[in-house]
Amino acid sequence: MMQISDSYNQKNSLFNAMNRFIGAVNNMDQTVMVPSLLRDVPQDQEDKIEMKTFPHGDMYGSYVLLKSIRNDIEWGVLQADERRKDKHGVTAALEMSRIEPDDESLEKLFHFHLNGLHTVLSKLTRKANTLTNRYKQEIGIGGCGN
Repeated sequence: MMQISDSYNQKNSLFNAMNRFIGAVNNMDQTVMVPSLLRDVPQDQEDKIEMKTFPHGDMYGSYVLLKSIRNDIEWGVLQADERRKDKHGVTAALEMSRIEPDDESLEKLFHFHLNGLHTVLSKLTRKANTLTNRYKQEIGIGGCGN
């Protein structure tokens, strides 16, 4: 019984969620040989509903966003902050890093962000898989399964 519980917990770990997302984006990146073909390809209605917080109207915008997020995960937030700083001056992320919550709220804050990150990674993984399958449909590759 303990092994089943451990397996379930590992499956739902943040590390595994990040690996699933990175794997899905890597698969997308290997499949999409000509990203410009995604320009002006509208997202499906269910994609628009699920990903309404991302203002990218076509599949190409989603492709670029997913690759950017993967790079941030692989190379770290500090490097991403430096890139944004080069583009925009002082970043909001650097401003937010100065806020220090008290020790009692750190655990709650950690769990809140961990839960949110896991949820977002799951949605982004689905988005990368959907984009890969849509690209295959657009170029006429048969068998769109993962």
